[in-house]
Amino acid sequence: MAGESRANGVGAEQEADDVRQLSDETHSAFVRPSGVPATHAYEEDHPSSEFAVPEGLLASPPAEFANAFTPPDGIPVGVLDKPGLPWQDRMRTMIRMPLAERPAPERVGRSENEESGPPVPRVLDLTLRIGELLLAGGEGAEDVEAAMFATAHAFGLDRCEPTVTFTLLSITHQPSLVDDPVTLSRTVRRRGTDYTRLAGVFRLVTDITSGDLTLEESYRRLADMRRNRHPFSKGALSLASGLLSGAGSVLVGGDWMVFLLAAAGAILGDRLAWYFAGRGLPEFYQFVAAAMPPAAIGAAVVLAESDVTGDLLAGAVITGGLYALIPGRALVAAVHDGLTGFYITASARLLEAVYLIVGIVCGVLIVLYVAGKLGARLDPEALHHQQRAEIQLFAAMLLALAFCVLLQQERHTVLLATLNGGVAWLVYGAMHDVGKLNPVAATFAAAGLVGLFGQLASRYQFASSLPYVTAAIGPLLPGSATYFGLLNIAQGNVGPGIENIARAIALALAIAIGVNLGGELARLFMKTPGVETPLPGRRAAKRTRGF
Repeated sequence: MAGESRANGVGAEQEADDVRQLSDETHSAFVRPSGVPATHAYEEDHPSSEFAVPEGLLASPPAEFANAFTPPDGIPVGVLDKPGLPWQDRMRTMIRMPLAERPAPERVGRSENEESGPPVPRVLDLTLRIGELLLAGGEGAEDVEAAMFATAHAFGLDRCEPTVTFTLLSITHQPSLVDDPVTLSRTVRRRGTDYTRLAGVFRLVTDITSGDLTLEESYRRLADMRRNRHPFSKGALSLASGLLSGAGSVLVGGDWMVFLLAAAGAILGDRLAWYFAGRGLPEFYQFVAAAMPPAAIGAAVVLAESDVTGDLLAGAVITGGLYALIPGRALVAAVHDGLTGFYITASARLLEAVYLIVGIVCGVLIVLYVAGKLGARLDPEALHHQQRAEIQLFAAMLLALAFCVLLQQERHTVLLATLNGGVAWLVYGAMHDVGKLNPVAATFAAAGLVGLFGQLASRYQFASSLPYVTAAIGPLLPGSATYFGLLNIAQGNVGPGIENIARAIALALAIAIGVNLGGELARLFMKTPGVETPLPGRRAAKRTRGF
């Protein structure tokens, strides 16, 4: 038995030597061809499969291309958490990063327990409440996500993923790979336009990200913003709606009589819409009701004045009434969400704008149909634009000012928004009326400057760009094209009607895309005041490459 054991041991040692020899042969299976000298003596004796960078090939990109690539160790914390950078820029960059590359900066100024931190469910709830106010106020989905991520990140929840759709907000926090994730969601059921509250939410997020507020203080400020009343009453809003419609009628050639008639029709429509809103009717029927009084006043003018003057007055009155109803804010937000990659939210916003426009169409067509039965025949070609530069510039600025009141803006933003609207009309008039360029191209250029100046103003104020942009695009809205299309369709001229409606859609898209492009150019080339560090870039929102 002992001999047999020794024989087995010798056999095992021999088998191990054979395996080791085979492994060595496999490791050095590559044999250098004859006549080719070895580069190094070490390579001759110890061949390996390690990859070596060939001569002439740089191991790292040149210095001028260093910022075009993500470094292996992630983005430096000092760039993303530079105190002077707006939180929107920092969080847009971080939220596009893979989870493993996001830096975890040090947080100071918190009174909560440093070891345990604030409770996760309460932080997520605060995050959702902030996102709800922003989304309900008309903010773009990308900025809503950035604000939600900034709030959660500031309170120590790094592994968070916010999700924003048109009516649903959710956020997920995963403490580690072995812990169960925590997910909370919130539904946005009511929407309202109050840019004062929107600015307050931006200031709240700024203070949270700078470490100046605790969780309880953040809740207290959020509750105060919810309890605050709107800065302008319903009466002021109705008066602003009348001024807006009157200014719009002057832009298309109306005089002071047209101004008064358009203002009266818009005020009646606004009061009627408030009445139906108090009775719980959906917003679609509110727009139907709001579009009927201006159209009725225009039809009454035609019945009273059966000559060309009556057609001119009626066309200007109805066009001015449409200026106060066209959902330009919803169109801009829809195109912005689509261009930044939030396609579900963009589709929902666009569908909302379509429903509101259909409501306007129904209200105007009902009145025009009844007026036609009563003998009022409006001429689709009667309305003509008069070049009155000074008066129209004043009317455009008045229109933007009235829009600021309707949007419940803060008073210190009204002047810049009004001037921005005047600049938009100057550019449009110079290109279209003087330069005889296509109205779509002139509208696109003017809207681009509106977006550019609005983004610059928001950077200097560290606030949202909506108060400086939404009111300023008011003079560019396609009121006359919409009126021409509706009138032709009501009279049975489907071809010209569809052509004018398509023109109105093209102008609306030119406004939306121009505003978005102007804002992106401001982010791309401009620096934040007082900050020497370049702004961090955000990864592209596009998920595909066209194939």
